Amino acid sequence: MPHWQTSRTRIDLARPQVMGIVNITPDSFSDGGQHGSTREAMLHCETLIRDGADILDLGAESTRPGAQPLSQEHELQRLLPVLRHAVTLGVPVSVDTYKPAVMQAALDAGADIVNDVWALRWSDAANGLSAAAVIARHPHCGVCLMHMHGNPLTMQVAPMQGRIVEAVRDFLDDAAQALVAQGVDKARICIDPGIGFGKTVEQNFSLLAQQQRLLDLGCALLAGWSRKSSLGAVTGAATDDRVVASAVAAALAVQNGAHIVRVHDVRETVQALRVVAAVQAAA
Repeated sequence: MPHWQTSRTRIDLARPQVMGIVNITPDSFSDGGQHGSTREAMLHCETLIRDGADILDLGAESTRPGAQPLSQEHELQRLLPVLRHAVTLGVPVSVDTYKPAVMQAALDAGADIVNDVWALRWSDAANGLSAAAVIARHPHCGVCLMHMHGNPLTMQVAPMQGRIVEAVRDFLDDAAQALVAQGVDKARICIDPGIGFGKTVEQNFSLLAQQQRLLDLGCALLAGWSRKSSLGAVTGAATDDRVVASAVAAALAVQNGAHIVRVHDVRETVQALRVVAAVQAAA
């Protein structure tokens, strides 16, 4: 997997890419409210880039377990002012959304990547717009397809059962192939196993241990372990005290083939990945 094609950039995947999280929300599970204002979110974008972020991922609606849906209008009010600033900062910008109209508005405003926890399964019937169609008709944008069991309101009430790795792999393969059938180059597609989205602690760690089984799908692979509750379950650490555990998980994800890691703590993750790179170079 040499690169990930996005709107403005062919992202080189020869080295792991660090995607810095910018939550423009009051209710995200980890840092909700810390960067809720437009000005605070803009400054956080700049801080993450100074810390070494290769990509910024902007989200204006929380998808944590139990999160309440946000209206399209409110999401755009939060997102667009920060996005317009972020695209001037010299790195690719991803927008974390599942709503087709928000995707379109974000791409029109210069976003490079759509990061969708619903893997493009949403449609806007009122406007005759589907998420997949928005991506398919764009000539170059990148897209990240994530596996989620259930929905944010219910996903941890009734987690997945059965052969977890096979189920996640098959879902992501089907989602990617459906886009390819609509004319989207596979180089534009990234996949994400969706750590914590409708899975038990044991299932999440099974996905990490067997993550390399996703690589033969031929897409860039993103891992999102940052501050997740599974890390708290094995360490006993509170959400805001999982920096070390998150950096270790990111390093293990990269060792197991991840091309991109999505993180809150960019500086610490960059340091951890430099150690991984040094070991790999020595080997």
